[in-house]
Amino acid sequence: MPRRPDPDLEGKILDAAQKLWKKGGEKGLTMRAVARAAGTNTPSVYRRFRDRDDILRGLLQRVRREVTGLLEAASSPEEGCERYLDYALSQPHEYELFYQHEYELFRSAHSSRAGVKRVGEPARDAMRRKLTEKLGGSAADHERLLMALWMVAHGAAMLLISRTILPADVAEARVVFTQTVAEVLRAARGV
Repeated sequence: MPRRPDPDLEGKILDAAQKLWKKGGEKGLTMRAVARAAGTNTPSVYRRFRDRDDILRGLLQRVRREVTGLLEAASSPEEGCERYLDYALSQPHEYELFYQHEYELFRSAHSSRAGVKRVGEPARDAMRRKLTEKLGGSAADHERLLMALWMVAHGAAMLLISRTILPADVAEARVVFTQTVAEVLRAARGV
């Protein structure tokens, strides 16, 4: 009797790849290591994922769904910014994957998936909705504000993840971040 393919194997492969990514980043993520960690063999991994970049795309899609879910669940743009920063700080390797590899995997001329909608778009769409709910107008009215908030949140995340801001100053940096987001939104309302 022939063996039946495991319908959950793709998820197991991505779970294994995510654990390897968290542990060692890019260096630890080889097709052979992923197969071993997933409890399968390398040909099975290749049947589901064309190459290592394809696995990274799968991981990026997971991260995108997580970040988008966090932003959609936020009750306000301010909370969305806080959740975004919390995610970056609690999942620094996933955050690195999300922002350092998104372009090369989805948008560059070398990508087999060039032209595919940006990975971060659903997260941006969620924040656009939060801004429109809070400030009125249309989503297009808030593009510059969205970029300003993203720059503040991403900058804070990178400074904290890289420990450029010393651990003793993290609490104060979080207060400054929260106040900056509030101030940017207050200015956008014209208050």
